[in-house]
Amino acid sequence: QLHLVESGGGSVQPGGSLRLSCTGSGFGSALSPYAIGWFRQTPSGQEREAVSCIAVSDITRFYQDSVKGRFAISRDNAKNAVYLQMNSLKPEDTGVYYCAPVEKCMMFAIGSPISSSWGQGTQVTVSS
Repeated sequence: QLHLVESGGGSVQPGGSLRLSCTGSGFGSALSPYAIGWFRQTPSGQEREAVSCIAVSDITRFYQDSVKGRFAISRDNAKNAVYLQMNSLKPEDTGVYYCAPVEKCMMFAIGSPISSSWGQGTQVTVSS
């Protein structure tokens, strides 16, 4: 079973940057066969919202409108990792960020998570 671990969160001031990492752990945890999405649970949100995803091909990427031009997703199959570079962070980016394999990743949409289980996530706090 694919088990993903998120890391890289922290507390930054508005305008700051963070790079989140999503790595696979355990037997059968290779990320390369999967499209991977980043989701976040904000303090005011009742459900996780999709932030970004990257296709298996490493060509197609999706970004939520609020993060376009500020966030960049990438993958390194040799390191079995997917990254989310977050720049020009805003207070509304505050939340717990999760990564998960998704059914598909398209330029204008992200598929549903393959599994109903989630990792622990990584906390991102943007505050002055």
